[in-house]
Amino acid sequence: MRSVGIAGLGVAVPDRILTNQDLEKMVDTSDEWIRTRTGIRERRVVAPGTPTSDLAAAAARGAIAEAGISPEDLDLVILATFSPDCPFPATACAVQEKIGARNAAAFDIQAACSGFIYGLAVGAQFLRTGAARHCLLIGAEVLSSVLDYQDRNTCVLFGDAAGAAVLTAGEAGASVEGGVPREVLATRLGSDGSGFELLWIPAGGSRRPTSRQTVDSRDHFLKMEGRAIFKIAVHKFQESIQEAAEAAGWALDEVDLIVPHQVNTRIIDAYVARLGIPGEKVFQNLGSYGNTSAASIPLALHEAVEAGRLGPGGKVILAAVGGGITWGSAAVRW
Repeated sequence: MRSVGIAGLGVAVPDRILTNQDLEKMVDTSDEWIRTRTGIRERRVVAPGTPTSDLAAAAARGAIAEAGISPEDLDLVILATFSPDCPFPATACAVQEKIGARNAAAFDIQAACSGFIYGLAVGAQFLRTGAARHCLLIGAEVLSSVLDYQDRNTCVLFGDAAGAAVLTAGEAGASVEGGVPREVLATRLGSDGSGFELLWIPAGGSRRPTSRQTVDSRDHFLKMEGRAIFKIAVHKFQESIQEAAEAAGWALDEVDLIVPHQVNTRIIDAYVARLGIPGEKVFQNLGSYGNTSAASIPLALHEAVEAGRLGPGGKVILAAVGGGITWGSAAVRW
């Protein structure tokens, strides 16, 4: 089995900033209410008419450039999103065309906020088995397209962004010194379909096809049972972080940095306390971007690297919990 490394990272965020003060004018909320309950000060939103594939392609170009390859070198493009350009076909195909990855197979995966971790697990298997050499993995969301700006419990939480990683295969058993930097050592995935309706968009699929009634009832927007999600998320974050560390053969106190899905500061603080790890070991950029779902981990990972929080050989754990309910984690030796 070949080793798998993260050869390049790239991000894309819209220029437009939507602050808590802006939301005060749109919905019954306040800056204090949002900050004290979520930790979010502002988030980014795209200009009207901007599709997810535009953000995804921009992030992809950055990752490809950092990896030092050309788009034609890519064998696979995986896009994690629950806000695609359209229900069909796969938005990954639109991204493939926009970046010129003409030799790559392309498909979407949908695991909500856990999508980037799911994509990492899937892409890594293609590389480990020799079915591919270079895989472009993207997490991208235009969540402003599925938010109800009359619902203060959801619209204040989310933002638009994209993050991408180029995964590259090394020789079997190769070490970091052997040319596989940022090595993906292990991934762990899980799901519990009993929570299917806790975080979802009720209409627009085969279960409830689009109709005048579904539009009038605003059932094409994201819905969330916040209290239930909170309890599940705290438990599953704790569990999946521990599983990733164990799979890599690390004790928790050996881990240099945890880069979680940026969901909510209260949730993050709760599982950090349960794990008994210092808060400074957990990277957060939630205040500036909000919850960007599948984009949040690559966006946060990129910022952590830029900020000097990770150096060669550093031990980092990525973790996410999302709708479905889904969860996942990964151990990476930087």
